[in-house]
Amino acid sequence: MGFIEKFGLWTEEQQAAGRDVLARVERDDVHSVRLSFVDQHGLLRGKTVPATALPAAFANGIKCVSTLVLKDTSGLTAFPAFNADGGVGMAELAGASDLVMVPDPTTFHPVPWVEGTARVVCDLRFQNGEQVPFCSRGVLRTALERATAAGFDYLTGLEIEFHLYRRAGHAPNADGIGLGTFPTPVEPINYGNQLLAEDRGDEVEPAMSRFRDVLGRMGIELRSIEVEYGANQLEVTLDPTVGLRSADAMVLLRSTIKQVARRSGYHATFMCRPQVPESRSSGWHLHQTLLDGATGRNLFVPSDGDGPISPTGARFVAGQLAHAAAACVFANPTINGYKRFQPYSMAPDRIAWARDNRGAMIRLVGSAVDGSTHIENRVGESAANPYLYMASQLHSGLEGIERGLDPGPSADDPYTAEAGRLPANLAEAVAALEADAGMARALGARFVHYYAALKRAEIARFEQAVTDWEQREYFDLF
Repeated sequence: MGFIEKFGLWTEEQQAAGRDVLARVERDDVHSVRLSFVDQHGLLRGKTVPATALPAAFANGIKCVSTLVLKDTSGLTAFPAFNADGGVGMAELAGASDLVMVPDPTTFHPVPWVEGTARVVCDLRFQNGEQVPFCSRGVLRTALERATAAGFDYLTGLEIEFHLYRRAGHAPNADGIGLGTFPTPVEPINYGNQLLAEDRGDEVEPAMSRFRDVLGRMGIELRSIEVEYGANQLEVTLDPTVGLRSADAMVLLRSTIKQVARRSGYHATFMCRPQVPESRSSGWHLHQTLLDGATGRNLFVPSDGDGPISPTGARFVAGQLAHAAAACVFANPTINGYKRFQPYSMAPDRIAWARDNRGAMIRLVGSAVDGSTHIENRVGESAANPYLYMASQLHSGLEGIERGLDPGPSADDPYTAEAGRLPANLAEAVAALEADAGMARALGARFVHYYAALKRAEIARFEQAVTDWEQREYFDLF
């Protein structure tokens, strides 16, 4: 009996998918499979195995070092991992021990830009079969289970902005891979602010058409592609999806665009505000609604024209407003992301909702007539870990429903409304998370302590660094 069967880690759907995947690998002449889990930063990490080793991986998973879940964005371990408790109060992580990546065969898809290669996304388990509490997919799965228990399905649609540049001095070898340097030297593709300009869209069509083709072959259909406000800035949207698959699609979309761009002589970045002339901040607008778990009915649609949103939807909004400061660290996990919160910028700067107003944190959109009423939370940056972003939003909204919270009136002037301000920086967001008892109950006090410590490690490194601004401001003056 293998590890997965011993601990009952696959559902019947996954068992059937596992059999189908093994048959497909043989039929389609797949010779390599990337087994990857999503780390705390929303990045894929894992190992590549030959196709002949996939049956063993589907029986026993594949091991990886536990320090991977203890690293901040520098790739350095932020906790004393060799302590008896692994530095986070868990003996299972002591001494840089092994975790088990358990493949989810329902996520199998080809890697179209590499011949004969496919990928499967994994979940993290301890060697005793228990879920690793820091596994990103597991965190969202727990939130979805809370929604299911309440009779809801969570439907999300993604709207993501990013920047695309040419790689400077790109001289690829026969495999299309150029010389790697850090940070990546880039050249702009265009200049100026040209929102939705067709000629700019045509300018980047060769790259975007390849992204669209590759993603489509992976089962991720782009709903739209558009030129965003800033120079070299683009936006893509995906159709709404229920549950875990939406977060999976976001991770795969980002990873795919970056990898295909690199092989094509471009550099794509989901960093919020690059230090490149005429760059604008990139956001991730998360469209959300709850569906009736039994009928699939949109529960945000008001009945009999009673208001712009149903009572369930209003309470969901109220919950997201009540926990907005604490959830901000998951929507904006980088120091750079907080440079986006500027007044009159089509990004929010305070905690408010409004009807069809892009200046508000939560924008109420859609129509009761066609059953499309939903909310668009505009707080996130494109670098956010989708599982943690969505989990924090879902937990917040569900608590609003459970407590019967009231969102208050629409902030029709969102940049002057009397409303609480969003955290001004990452340190304030971490403090807000640590002070929020509801978020600690939902995510677990251990996870909150762990995530806050990771972010504080990044903040400490930033505060010790000398910035370009300091050099310009003080070097000649003093």
